[in-house]
Amino acid sequence: MPNLRISEAAAMLGVSDDTVRRWIDNGRLVATTLDNGRKAIDGKELAAFAQRMTETSEPGVTVAASARNRMRGIVTRVLKDGVMAQVEMQAGPFRIVSLMSREAADELGLEVGSVAVASIKSTNVVVEIPEA
Repeated sequence: MPNLRISEAAAMLGVSDDTVRRWIDNGRLVATTLDNGRKAIDGKELAAFAQRMTETSEPGVTVAASARNRMRGIVTRVLKDGVMAQVEMQAGPFRIVSLMSREAADELGLEVGSVAVASIKSTNVVVEIPEA
């Protein structure tokens, strides 16, 4: 599972790097120290934290929208059956749910804590793996 830099975690949660650091210092978010001395957050830990954040936050008022969006986020849930998969992501304050074939989810290696990009056009959501 990937370890994410504080700046990456902040971008996915829609907050500043300093906010993530404060959450780590206050014990709200668990971080590990890497061999190089920098702090990182485990992908599964960030996914769980992102889910907890959405349980209490309100969606807010929409002031603008676009027809096409690409949002980088973290996978928070994957449900698979014989043919289909339901993949949930958290991208900042937004929860995104995509239905795709199980084969596509398996080929992408999607699991809780994976970093992914949701491309949204009308009613279609395509999940991609970003370049590292």
